[in-house]
Amino acid sequence: MALKKYVYFFGEGKREMKKLLGGKGANLSEMTNIGLPVPCGFTITTEVCNLFYDLGKRYPEGLEDQIEENLKKLEEKMGMGFGDEKNPLLVSVRSGAVFSMPGMMDTVLNLGLNDKTVAALIEKTKNERFGWDSYRRFVQMFGDVVMDVEHNKFEEALQSKKDKKNVKFDTELTAEDLRGLVEDYKKIIKEAKGRNFPQDPREQLKMSIGAVFGSWNNKRAISYRNIHDLPHNLGTAVNVQAMVFGNMGQDSGTGVAFTRNPATGEDKFYGEYLINAQGEDVVAGTRTPQHISKLEEEMPENYKQLMDIRKKLEEHYRDMQDVEFTIQEGKLYMLQTRTGKRTAAAALQIAVDMVDQGYIDKKTAVTRVEPQMLDQLLHKQLDKKAKKNAELLTKGLPASPGAALGKVVFDADTAVKEAKSENVILVRTETSPEDIQGMAVAQGILTARGGMTSHAAVVARGMGKCCVAGAEDIKVFEDKQYFEVNGSKVNKGDWVTLDGSTGEVFKGKIPVVDPEIGKNFKKFMSWVDDYKKIGVRANADTPNDAKVALNFGAEGIGLCRTEHMFFEADRIKAMRKMIVANSKEEREKALAKLLPIQKKDFMEIFKVMNDMPVTIRLLDPPLHEFLPHEDDDVREIAGELGLKFDELKATVNSLHEMNPMLGHRGCRLSITYPEILEMQVRAIFEATVELTKEGYKVKPEVMIPLVGDVKEVKVLKDQIIKIADGIMKKENLKFDYKVGTMIEVPRACVTADEIATEAEFFSFGTNDLTQMAYGFSRDDFGKFLPDYIEKGILEKDPFATLDRNGVGQLIKMGVEKGRKARENLKIGICGEHGGDPSSVEFCHMVGMDYVSCSPYRVLVARLAAAHAAIKEEEQKIY
Repeated sequence: MALKKYVYFFGEGKREMKKLLGGKGANLSEMTNIGLPVPCGFTITTEVCNLFYDLGKRYPEGLEDQIEENLKKLEEKMGMGFGDEKNPLLVSVRSGAVFSMPGMMDTVLNLGLNDKTVAALIEKTKNERFGWDSYRRFVQMFGDVVMDVEHNKFEEALQSKKDKKNVKFDTELTAEDLRGLVEDYKKIIKEAKGRNFPQDPREQLKMSIGAVFGSWNNKRAISYRNIHDLPHNLGTAVNVQAMVFGNMGQDSGTGVAFTRNPATGEDKFYGEYLINAQGEDVVAGTRTPQHISKLEEEMPENYKQLMDIRKKLEEHYRDMQDVEFTIQEGKLYMLQTRTGKRTAAAALQIAVDMVDQGYIDKKTAVTRVEPQMLDQLLHKQLDKKAKKNAELLTKGLPASPGAALGKVVFDADTAVKEAKSENVILVRTETSPEDIQGMAVAQGILTARGGMTSHAAVVARGMGKCCVAGAEDIKVFEDKQYFEVNGSKVNKGDWVTLDGSTGEVFKGKIPVVDPEIGKNFKKFMSWVDDYKKIGVRANADTPNDAKVALNFGAEGIGLCRTEHMFFEADRIKAMRKMIVANSKEEREKALAKLLPIQKKDFMEIFKVMNDMPVTIRLLDPPLHEFLPHEDDDVREIAGELGLKFDELKATVNSLHEMNPMLGHRGCRLSITYPEILEMQVRAIFEATVELTKEGYKVKPEVMIPLVGDVKEVKVLKDQIIKIADGIMKKENLKFDYKVGTMIEVPRACVTADEIATEAEFFSFGTNDLTQMAYGFSRDDFGKFLPDYIEKGILEKDPFATLDRNGVGQLIKMGVEKGRKARENLKIGICGEHGGDPSSVEFCHMVGMDYVSCSPYRVLVARLAAAHAAIKEEEQKIY
């Protein structure tokens, strides 16, 4: 039986094999196939990574033979020998997952160097400094990445050498200095690990491949996948590639570029490079690089070649690409291309431009913008007037747009801790992949070193975080917890404001304002609406919420929570009087004061939502929520209500429930106190009549909450119809309305066919449905959710992303049974899941008519609905 193929030489694969070869490996093969100058190499598949873990961090049978076979092929292609003492082949070993995870996994460069091959490299290149620079880089990287020696030990040795020589940059060290560093580094490894740095290139290669596979599950990679909601079971590929060198002198260099601006989407080549450097120097931010446009002056032929490759890549991939390149002694090599990470504004701009330029169609453009990204477009911006009067500390590079203000912190752990109660700005000399968790919780990131393609910039853009990079006037003293800039000292806990669109850093707080939405956005969202099939409504309790929802394209209100209207100061007293009343008459008297207030609320919302449906949920929370609980508060409120302390305290105690979420609430309140329902329904229908007479088109939908039995619906629906009929008769005016129910009790899903005989619409309240299906209290669940995520019991918080296998099956049952009993049953969802893209997709799949979410999630839901429809259509085609 033939052994499985685990290793693919560049050119054997293609871009469609991303899942097997990882993004980097698939694209290296693709670039080879379209004739770009790619150094030869091979890819070890992602399957091997998963087997590596399954086998207790050992290689599967046959892998080493396949590696050796491809290594020989690489030697033949390059005309060099791996470990050869006269003409040594050196390689890089890099990770490459299906999804881009910049800087999160490990890389080893210059592999194959040892005490003998370094001499051959020097002899071959006639460049002693280059030889020792390459060797010291390799020993440091191998010690750090493969042998797990603390990175700082190498950095301290390097800094010590520079201090002794009184130089600032690595490039100022001589060949002899670098040779001394190699020996220093070897001693550091021996002292830390009790073993020598390995001299056998094949041992180096085997250990490095294992280290890259091992880095798939390092802390920062796991954090990155959690933050970006990526699966943990895909594994990484490993790419072994012949080395090319950007550190061979002034005719060599290395760079990172994007075929378009990843921050704004502008159709201009965007990138940075360093002369006489290796790739890690650019992305690590240890030296601040030159803008790519300067390369045209320094190396015009290479720049022209890069511009031609830029065009070829965009025509081939039909998307913005993120590329890495190296120039070795005047010859250009392409080391990577991948779909470039971008901000929401850039994604939108690129999508629209590429349609206009004929690269893609509108449907593809819609799929190019992820729904979650639209939140970034609503990020606040600095108030221009206030900004003019603010104290400017310095200006760096505008690495990721937006505004951010917060208290300064200097390390990731402190950021995570402080961000629980305060907005923080993470300030670093330069960020590293270890800072990922701190970057995730910070409002913004500020670095003293690094460019527009540094780790900080790339990761911040991917997260939609404001970032100012390469602010070189700043001197960061992380150990002393402050930074200095142009004579000012900023301590930990001081407030600063970042403008990621300009690179400006200000002292103190600057007010923020809502962003302006441009014409491209409106054009794009019109395409979105062409493809989505499911409607999008908003959860809105006030006229202002309703206006915001309309501006974001809501098609109605799917949940108006009436209880929120009672908490305002001018009405809470009447509500409390109703609750403490000892008779129906007293309750009705208190409710009579609330009726005109409630009616006015509904009128204002109906006006805003003219000719759109408005679903109003009858009173849902238990009555004790409207009363005080602390004795001092009870005493104060008792005085306001003209009651004795003991009387009000007795009422509070009588309303106490052991489990209020399952207690006297929802439809149960209206059954016990029908006068509450009467006041609310009368307010709805009187508002409808009055506005209809004024020429408005009102579409009220009365929603009965927390139903578990069809008889509950029937009792309350009969009461609602009686009130409506009475008002129509009295006013001599007919109006349309619907009566439906919230489906949030598991029994309601199971008996949905019965409930649908009375209810004209269903709205799934997935917050309560999730709570009751799992038996989790949503108020207490957060205490142990991290344990469930960490131990793999849950992949995601089920209150944030709908649980398709459990809660989802209850919903599916409810939809199918409901529609079987009432064919034209309108069905929606109004829990927080209505704005979650995965949950929206599920609602589309089960055939709901609409989702309803908070006003600020309407844009996300619209785009998620379009993605779901396009995905379904493509699955039907294939």
